[in-house]
Amino acid sequence: MTNETVAALIARSNRLGADPRNTNYAGGNTSAKGTDTDPVTGGPVDLLWVKGSGGDLGTLKESGLAVLRLDRLRELTHVYPGIDREDEMVAAFDYCLHGRGGAAPSIDTAMHGLVDAAHVDHLHPDSGIAIATAADGEKLTAEIFGGRVAWVPWRRPGFQLGLDIAAIKAGNPGVIGTVLGGHGITAWGDTSEEAEANSRWIIETAAAYIAAQGASEPFGDNVAGFEPLPEAERHAKAAALAPVVRGLASTDKPQVGHYTDSEVVLDFLSREKLAPLSALGTSCPDHFLRTKVRPLVVDLPSSASVEEITERLTALHAAYREDYAAYYNRYADDTSPAMRGADPAIVLVPGVGMFSFGANKQTARVAGEFYVNAINVMRGAEAISTYAPIPESEKFRIEYWALEEAKLKRLPEPKALVGRIALVTGAASGIGKAIAARFAAEGACVVIADLDAEKARTAAEEIGTRDTAIGVAADVTDAAGVKAAFDAAALAFAGVDLVVNNAGLSISKPLADTTEADWDLLHDVLAKGSFLVAQQAARTMTAQRMGGDIIYISSKNSVFAGPNNVAYSAAKADQAHQVRLLAAELGEHGIRVNGINPDGVVRGSGIFAGGWGASRAAVYGVPEEDLGKFYAQRTLLKLEVLPEHVANAAFALVGGELTHTTGLHVPVDAGVAAAFLR
Repeated sequence: MTNETVAALIARSNRLGADPRNTNYAGGNTSAKGTDTDPVTGGPVDLLWVKGSGGDLGTLKESGLAVLRLDRLRELTHVYPGIDREDEMVAAFDYCLHGRGGAAPSIDTAMHGLVDAAHVDHLHPDSGIAIATAADGEKLTAEIFGGRVAWVPWRRPGFQLGLDIAAIKAGNPGVIGTVLGGHGITAWGDTSEEAEANSRWIIETAAAYIAAQGASEPFGDNVAGFEPLPEAERHAKAAALAPVVRGLASTDKPQVGHYTDSEVVLDFLSREKLAPLSALGTSCPDHFLRTKVRPLVVDLPSSASVEEITERLTALHAAYREDYAAYYNRYADDTSPAMRGADPAIVLVPGVGMFSFGANKQTARVAGEFYVNAINVMRGAEAISTYAPIPESEKFRIEYWALEEAKLKRLPEPKALVGRIALVTGAASGIGKAIAARFAAEGACVVIADLDAEKARTAAEEIGTRDTAIGVAADVTDAAGVKAAFDAAALAFAGVDLVVNNAGLSISKPLADTTEADWDLLHDVLAKGSFLVAQQAARTMTAQRMGGDIIYISSKNSVFAGPNNVAYSAAKADQAHQVRLLAAELGEHGIRVNGINPDGVVRGSGIFAGGWGASRAAVYGVPEEDLGKFYAQRTLLKLEVLPEHVANAAFALVGGELTHTTGLHVPVDAGVAAAFLR
């Protein structure tokens, strides 16, 4: 059962973490000290509950807390070997855990345990970091807070920083918290309410001072020609650039992107201090660990064409990689982890916005949010002083910290499709939905494209979250509509790697009854639609230069001459030959094109539910509800084929095992001998 101390800590953490003005996602930590019953002795035991490593305050639950015995934690001061060996103290926290201990203790545990206060908050508010990164931050701290808040010069998080803050608290009874140079703030209180009130007072007092005393244009004047483009033009250019930028940012390893064109970002990109401030990089460790030491900034005006920006990006990216490698080589020694990659995490394009990148959509989105935090910090610092982040050498010590490397190594192995982006047409139901769901389950971001936009959005909500699935309208017979779907994918995830041509319909009629309209409709959706989708997929994938996969959901009917479906089967045969033609054409770009030939997929199928089932049942003289069983009995395996079985085949083609396979048609029909490929 959660005790009152823990309940109050969770509630306080969630309130503070819910407001981005207080701290960034997964940034900062909170703690509470209290007494609980020792299950071994039955007596009381003094404990520290503190947010564990990697958690987020806004969504913190009790399982995200590390629980340590306070007496043992404080005894560590007697064995502390000094700042040169302070990293060893993190492993020592394991010997202070109470029972199983909960979450893994973070590097900031000492700060919370050693400060003599029942409740402690460590936060990364924009206003607080603005003071912390101001060139005269110590003087400003004294002026702004009137002696109630102490200044702590920059020190890397760790045991010594905890000792420093504990000494300040012990020697200054009137102090309620600190500004940590280059980093953030810490506050405390005798009660949970008091600690939260003190944290909020520091944040709000700093913000009010900046607003009242700060310069009106801290980033300088607007630069002619670098103003934001109108929204429609801005988004169109962003969609065209996104695959290019993503391909460059994925030189070392595949990345997913996030696009931001908020007012904060667009204003920063239009100002005269853009270049010098962005070159200084971010300061708070939480910021630059996610945004890299500095962003890549396109030095062209808003009016530059996509082609001009693309050409310039190539040169800037090469220079960025050289600069990052030089940064690594300046500070790395024999104990440093290997360089993790030299590509930018943040790319700024004046007039257009910001692209941020990460191993998955959430990390990409959060990287962008952190850079917005950094912009706010720079604005605040420049408004009242001069922005002066921590030295580059210190950033390297954080970025390539052995403890940070150990944290990365503890991460679970990524799923097979992490870092890949899929667009599936006709995905609001049936086979398409099953494929999208399987891809999402394997770690891909998915775009559910369907003629019915509302059903597409509903399917996306069922399959994933805002970071893993979106639903878009897509009429595959309309080139503009197809491009719009791919543009939506570019704005959401920065590109596409896996495209599944699944949209379709069926009309079953004898030759004599098949109308010209029937023929045209089936060929428009199946043949022309697949062509348009594949064409747009190829454009996106070649711009990315990351290869890719195109899968056609064709049919057994593409090779089998069944009765009363000449228009449908002819269109499916067209799709099947597109697989062969495009496999031959796109191979030089690393794009693999394969097909799947299902048969008898009745359950869950929108096509069968829309009349095709009744029609085929009539042809074969069986009740419609028994059609799936009928199809199963005519197969070699006597098994009914479900949408999930087709999804399994789709995953097999893209999941990493068939890397050298293209131009293949995979039957998923439980065995129909007449449809064997020859």
